Amino acid sequence: MLVPRRSGTAHGRSESEWDKAKVICPSLVASSPSPTVEFSHLDAQGQAHMVSVVERPATHRQALAEGWIRMDPQVLQRITVAEMPKGDVLAVARIAAIQAAKRTWELIPLCHPLPIHGVEVQISPMAHRPALRVQASVHTHARTGVEMEALTAVQVGLLAIYDMAKALDPAMEIGGVRLLAKQGGRHGDWRYPEATVG
Repeated sequence: MLVPRRSGTAHGRSESEWDKAKVICPSLVASSPSPTVEFSHLDAQGQAHMVSVVERPATHRQALAEGWIRMDPQVLQRITVAEMPKGDVLAVARIAAIQAAKRTWELIPLCHPLPIHGVEVQISPMAHRPALRVQASVHTHARTGVEMEALTAVQVGLLAIYDMAKALDPAMEIGGVRLLAKQGGRHGDWRYPEATVG
């Protein structure tokens, strides 16, 4: 279960929207302790370096991230019925997100190359605004986590939507990109705090 069932809304997110998040990544836990803050990418002199993970055991890791792109309602309608000049926007964005997850280590300087064992991408209209939500869940069995892979997948999926629709609405807005939950690793399981969900 990704997040607990909620009553009412918090900053515009309804209970049903939280339930949708469970569909893409049901195995992530509903609650977890807050991790201890430490900056392992800095050495004793404060210089950035790539962390050695050779002594860590390989374990199952999973991360779920999301973001949204707001647009003209008419453009959103055309996307959902696959009537866009450049083709199937949702299919292109889904493939772009998957590709991005696999190539995150080439884009983020201190990321480790990881064996990606699964990427699930869900793109759906939001309930209370003319926008599409992109969610990406990434799985691996490795010595470090896949949070950056999930976040990169979401960002590139959103950019692909913008690219496919910018001729009709160059004023589209991308936002709300965040990690929703992670599983595994030294710091244990974590989910986005309910009280600050937007």
